[in-house]
Amino acid sequence: MKQYWLTFAQIVTAVVIVLAALLALDKAFPGLLPYHRDKVVIQEVTHGGSAPNIASFADAAQKSLTSVVNIFTSKQVRTPTSPLMNDPFFRQFFGHAYDSQPQTITSLGSGVIVSKDGYILTNHHVVEAADEIQVALPNGHKVEAKLVGSDPDTDIAVLKIKENDLHPITLANPDTLRVGDVVLAVGDPFGVGQTVTMGIVSALGRNHLGINTFENFIQTDAAINPGNSGGALVDSSGNLVGLNTAIYSRSGGNLGIGFAIPVSSLSKVMGQIISHGSVVRGWIGVEVQDITPDIAESFSIKSTQGALIAGVLQDGPASRSGIRPGDILLAVNNRDIANSSSLLEQISAIPPGESVKLKLLRQQTELNLNVRVDRRPPKPQQEEAN
Repeated sequence: MKQYWLTFAQIVTAVVIVLAALLALDKAFPGLLPYHRDKVVIQEVTHGGSAPNIASFADAAQKSLTSVVNIFTSKQVRTPTSPLMNDPFFRQFFGHAYDSQPQTITSLGSGVIVSKDGYILTNHHVVEAADEIQVALPNGHKVEAKLVGSDPDTDIAVLKIKENDLHPITLANPDTLRVGDVVLAVGDPFGVGQTVTMGIVSALGRNHLGINTFENFIQTDAAINPGNSGGALVDSSGNLVGLNTAIYSRSGGNLGIGFAIPVSSLSKVMGQIISHGSVVRGWIGVEVQDITPDIAESFSIKSTQGALIAGVLQDGPASRSGIRPGDILLAVNNRDIANSSSLLEQISAIPPGESVKLKLLRQQTELNLNVRVDRRPPKPQQEEAN
């Protein structure tokens, strides 16, 4: 047994000595032994070489920056006077010393040049009730602007400046925008100067947000902050796809949920404001709401298509035609209604004075009524402030 262990130990020792000798030879004469090593190859850009191109939106940004302006507005307000000033005895001794002093309130926004001769698009809330509007062009030149008209129902306003040879933005095809497309938001957030942020189109056709009467927003996660209102939302080619309008935020800063008015709405409203100074829409004097599954069940109907008449204005067009609260509108001029927003859009597109055919459901019975469309009245002042 000892003989076997002695032989095994001699063999192991011999193998170790041979391996050690081979390693020593390999270090002394690299490549002498017939085996291959794994090689780590590090590739570096040599002096004078070129790195691979990285995707950039610099061209789109540069194209749109020349069409985006900063808007400064101011208005004079007076602080409430002291109740003592209503006392003639008090005024006899102190005169107007306690009269209110005017204060200037300024605000900041953005705008988009849409014509060479000085038409500019912005938001209604940017220029609302302003006594003075000043526009800072991309080259730093400041000019006075005149309000051509505004539309509180869509939060769109058109300004005019006395300048020529401006750089108008190119309007994108409204039918080509898709969810997931890259977009850039251009404006003047917090007054720091022209800024470009990037994101994607998160959703299209957003409504029922309680922002405007007519809502069809583009939702994006491109950073939109105070001062960006009225600025441009452009595609990767620098073409205008929307007007930055609002954000969802609990802190006042960007949370990645911003909303822009699409170019399709901008074109329609802008054209009417430039031509007529305001937007003319059809109106029948009803308050409507969507049909939820619970409402459909309570009315014993199978579909949630259509719009429920929740209220009818007394002596309004609908009231005069016999429409009642509780009726369900199904179609306008033989075009089906999907929801309350669809009804609002279809009625508003009908010129005032024309007659419209409404198909409605009343207590499981279908009715067809003709209603003479009136002009939609201006938005009440208290609603405009909201």
